[in-house]
Amino acid sequence: MADEMPAVPAAASANGPRVGPLVTIENLHVTLGQVSILKGLSAEIARGRISALIGLNGAGKTTLLRALLGEVPSTGTIRFHCGHDHRQKYPQHLGYVPQRLHYDPHMPVTVCELMGLALRRRPLFFGLGRRLRTQVSELLRLGHAVRLLDDSVGGLSGGELQRVLLALALEPQPELLLLDEPAAGIDFQHQGEFYRLIGELNERTGVTIVLVSHDLSVVSKVAHRVLCLNEGRIQCAGTPEEVLTGEMVQRIFGADKGVFAHRH
Repeated sequence: MADEMPAVPAAASANGPRVGPLVTIENLHVTLGQVSILKGLSAEIARGRISALIGLNGAGKTTLLRALLGEVPSTGTIRFHCGHDHRQKYPQHLGYVPQRLHYDPHMPVTVCELMGLALRRRPLFFGLGRRLRTQVSELLRLGHAVRLLDDSVGGLSGGELQRVLLALALEPQPELLLLDEPAAGIDFQHQGEFYRLIGELNERTGVTIVLVSHDLSVVSKVAHRVLCLNEGRIQCAGTPEEVLTGEMVQRIFGADKGVFAHRH
């Protein structure tokens, strides 16, 4: 049975819900080495919605996420319309789940210890304490993964590890959550359950989500908006119904490609 998710208030300002985009990107350029990856990209990230980034490999999807995280040098403008201290360039409350975590599978660390170490950044030999253990449990409950609390990290399946990383990205409660192919290491039969969890988190918490995915059937089901990247620029943007047409998919992915839209 799935863990019951505790209620979390929707993100809002002191004067009520905020309106307008959460992020505005204008003329963004990123060059890594001698390769120009983002070439004057401009876009808006809709507040409180799930926006999916789609496009061929090399289109710049992961680079765009890294630019939002401040991990790559860029020119142009990225404006965060968040509730953070705007004397800082990037929001304090920004969550990120990578495609995969590179770690030693033989590391003798439990999920509770890993998350406790990340949250408190203090040596494990000091212990976690009851309050921190409770905090970790509540985060895992948000990710439907509280049963993994005392499991060894090295023994987790791909899907279990991604749930743990998702739970960790929710502390402190982010205004923007970036997911880079988060189901890439999950068995096909469990991917639908993972993406349903993403949709549930968005609905219950109001967190803005940017999701990179190659699975257009998933995008058509969970995303509110779709941004199509092609050669470092946004080629089209809109709702899944507007963007994921046969003509547009063939233009982006090739003449032999199509899309199946879920009925929901």
